[in-house]
Amino acid sequence: MGFEGIGTPLLWVGFVVFVLAMLALDLVVFHRKAHEVSLKEALGWSVFWIGLAIAFNIGVYYWAGSESGLEFTAGYLIEKALSVDNIFVFMVIFNFFAVPPAYQHRVLFYGILGAIVMRALFIFAGAALLMHFHWVIYIFGGILVVTGARMLVRRDEEIHPERNPICRLVSKWVPMTKSYDAEKFFTVENGRRVATPLFLVLVTIEMTDLVFAVDSIPAVFAVTRDPFIVFTSNIFAILGLRALFFLLSGVMSRFHLLKVGLALVLLFVGAKMFIVEWVKIPVAISLTIVGSLIASSIVLSLLISPTRAEKYLAVVPAILGRMFNSAKSILLLAWLVGGTLWVTFSWDRQVAMPIFASLAIATIVAMATALANVRSSGSKTKTTVDPSESCG
Repeated sequence: MGFEGIGTPLLWVGFVVFVLAMLALDLVVFHRKAHEVSLKEALGWSVFWIGLAIAFNIGVYYWAGSESGLEFTAGYLIEKALSVDNIFVFMVIFNFFAVPPAYQHRVLFYGILGAIVMRALFIFAGAALLMHFHWVIYIFGGILVVTGARMLVRRDEEIHPERNPICRLVSKWVPMTKSYDAEKFFTVENGRRVATPLFLVLVTIEMTDLVFAVDSIPAVFAVTRDPFIVFTSNIFAILGLRALFFLLSGVMSRFHLLKVGLALVLLFVGAKMFIVEWVKIPVAISLTIVGSLIASSIVLSLLISPTRAEKYLAVVPAILGRMFNSAKSILLLAWLVGGTLWVTFSWDRQVAMPIFASLAIATIVAMATALANVRSSGSKTKTTVDPSESCG
């Protein structure tokens, strides 16, 4: 199974040069001096980045055909929606480290620069795995389903930047000052070069995006196997993330059901990967379902109060727990029957692999939801950490 794709070497080089040029223009010209990003400025940049993505999408439609155009649209929409979840985490990180608003853009700029490199590596690795080992698609699907189920059950899970192992490692081994020095990541203190808390924030942001990439990149592979479309849709969504953060950070609490919508999107694209061998869902239908789930979660957030919504959603962990208890016997029987048929009839690997992979993922999902159900039923304890202590 190959990956021809629409990306020629010239297109790849041209797109990378274009992205680097836009980032340089952003940092050197428009954000040379640190300042607090206003709502008007954030709105302008959001329109600019979305407009660029639309223009690129039109080019894909024109040069590569409607199918590739729809794939880019679906990939961009999925990535854009999932990037909203990043905003929740970025807000927690900035609040925890008490990052002044004027320095937040610089952190996000370099964080996104690192994210572009990491995601490029992830995408090429994922495409290579899918090209040589088709059954990896079921692992990607399993990651999405487990993440979606976890997000659905543990919507109010607290985020603790100080528990990040990389954050702890950096604060332990890298000499660090406790105070910010303007927008610098490193400074000189008592004649010694030390890192500032802003560097620790950057490391935490990078590690956070690494975790998000594990979820978001397989999601785009659910709608297209073209590495160029996966890469470009990812990058365009990331480029607009900074502006989206400053635009929405003040109103994110109003969209209390958005995480539910994102969880359902992950569950859908994960399930789509499971059934790809037997049922081909057209890209246009996938795009409609993803768009409807996101739009519905936003509209319902405005119509239903958080208290009322939480009352309805409180039964979800219990329902998933009962489903797991009911599915245990079925899963055990399925494993026994599948193993018996494998030994008896010596199934062809191409036939057996999707079945056993689906069984394995179903078992993992069931166990994960049961574990999440147990944890969510426990009492929630809030911890207060002094930002000056960082991750130490």
